[in-house]
Amino acid sequence: MWQNLSLRGRINLLLALLLALGLAVNIGRQVAEAGPRVQAEDQSVIRLAREFIEMIVADLNEAPDPDARLNQIARDLSRLRHVSIALYDAGGNPLTPPRPDADDDTRAPPAWFVSLVHPEQTAVSVPVSIHGKPGSLRITAHPDDEIAEIWDGIVTQLEVGSVIALALFFLMMNVVGRALAPLQSLAEVMGKLEGGQYEARVAPGGAPELAAICTRLNHLAATLGEAVEDKRRLAERAVSLQDVERKEIARELHDEFGPYLFSLRAHASALAKLADGKAPSAEAVRKHGSALLEQINALQQFTRRVLERLRPVGLAELGLGQALESLSRLWRESHPEVAIETTISPQLGTTGETADLTIYRVVQEALTNVFRHAGATAVNVLIEPAEQLTRDGRLCARVRVSDNGHGMEPGQKLGFGLVGMRERILALGGTLNVVSGDGGVTVEALVPTAAA
Repeated sequence: MWQNLSLRGRINLLLALLLALGLAVNIGRQVAEAGPRVQAEDQSVIRLAREFIEMIVADLNEAPDPDARLNQIARDLSRLRHVSIALYDAGGNPLTPPRPDADDDTRAPPAWFVSLVHPEQTAVSVPVSIHGKPGSLRITAHPDDEIAEIWDGIVTQLEVGSVIALALFFLMMNVVGRALAPLQSLAEVMGKLEGGQYEARVAPGGAPELAAICTRLNHLAATLGEAVEDKRRLAERAVSLQDVERKEIARELHDEFGPYLFSLRAHASALAKLADGKAPSAEAVRKHGSALLEQINALQQFTRRVLERLRPVGLAELGLGQALESLSRLWRESHPEVAIETTISPQLGTTGETADLTIYRVVQEALTNVFRHAGATAVNVLIEPAEQLTRDGRLCARVRVSDNGHGMEPGQKLGFGLVGMRERILALGGTLNVVSGDGGVTVEALVPTAAA
């Protein structure tokens, strides 16, 4: 049953139990104190009555009619509230009528309560002697009124305490209900977030702790919405980059591969015509053959560049260092006026195939931008282990490519290549930053490695 109760139901049930327990403890305390209280009242009344009787009886023999005086004293004292006094002869026979019973009272305590707090009556006999005739006055305590007062107090305490407990219970129910009201809104918003409605928000309210939870849930919903939107933009950008890359490859095939093939076909046709002649000129054959070799060499270089863009040649076989050296050599051959210095720290160690490919792509993209836009005369490539760790405890490699070019224009956005590279590194758990200044552009990336 307890497991099926809601948080509000559990709090209300505990509150009701605590109030009932507090009321029961208070009533129990009053019941426990009733017995000693009645007993103390008995002893006090009997002691006072005995002292009073002893003082009166001392001068009884000097009265004109001692017997009549004694009977009158017994009748007068029988009217006392908490005590009865009866006259007995030497044989123990009562000489005065018994005390009349009290009138029935609707508020009279029940018998079990009377037997609990006052199980036995307290009585004391005071001997008297008139002209040598022995007798006694028996003093009997009757704490009925005191017991009734205690019972009335207990009943009143029970009634008033019950009313106060009920009032406190309903008041606390209202307070708890208001304090826990945001929980329903939290559950509804979580359901919407689970359904993909990341724009859902919950109004902060209730206790400060719940208000803080509401605020953090709203922040979480906003973060999830941004993450989903970033994922959508990343997918869109990936498709766009694929299209752009395909267009560039298609353009290069059309602009470079096509003319080479046309030139090869032209020289092959010329050679065929020379072969049809009776005496072909050796110089003409040599000329066309040299042209064919130049075109084939250019096609080989073009094919190598295209393959490098699609997949670095020799990265898996030769390693990262040899692959970067081969990349730098290709750029030096095509741009001998630019000095390229590549440094790989010996402490780098094994980074893993994914990290090697990512490092290679970062350097490749950075060098491509340098030679296309920077107008630099020197490029420095540094690869070393980084002190930062990823969230899952992996080491990172720092890749820094800096040039001495004119830098980026103010407000200039990154190209598709660097944007795609940044998103790729972010997906791996790293970072990529581009800093531009008067001294050139620095591309710095932290690439997670396979080492833990």
